Amino acid sequence: MKSAAALRPWLAAWAAYLRPGDGLVLVLGLGVCIGAALSLWQGGRPDKAIIKTRGEVFLEVPLSAPRIIEVPGPLGITRIEIQPGKARVASDPGLRQYCVRQGWLNTAGAVAICAPNQVSLALSGRRSDYDSLNY
Repeated sequence: MKSAAALRPWLAAWAAYLRPGDGLVLVLGLGVCIGAALSLWQGGRPDKAIIKTRGEVFLEVPLSAPRIIEVPGPLGITRIEIQPGKARVASDPGLRQYCVRQGWLNTAGAVAICAPNQVSLALSGRRSDYDSLNY
């Protein structure tokens, strides 16, 4: 409670320098920051999934219809589930299941890599937040 009492004189001294238009500038600045964050940090909408095995493209699939794809790898079959606008690795024979734990990928540029089974799933679209090299 002592810190709140010590803070009051400091706030009162600081508030003495504020003018009526300062609040409006503060609110407008905050609105611009929130608007920029919402518009600039959105990933692009994906339009297809690129599935690779052993470093080569296995299949390119549009994200318009639901389907399940079984991809063979050195350890066994990796199941990839496609739904409109999103995709995920549903199951993988790898031990740690990192690619399965990533869940649904729904932005362009998102990647799930099942390294032990040498299978990867990447979403592509017109615009992406990042590319797989920077990720």
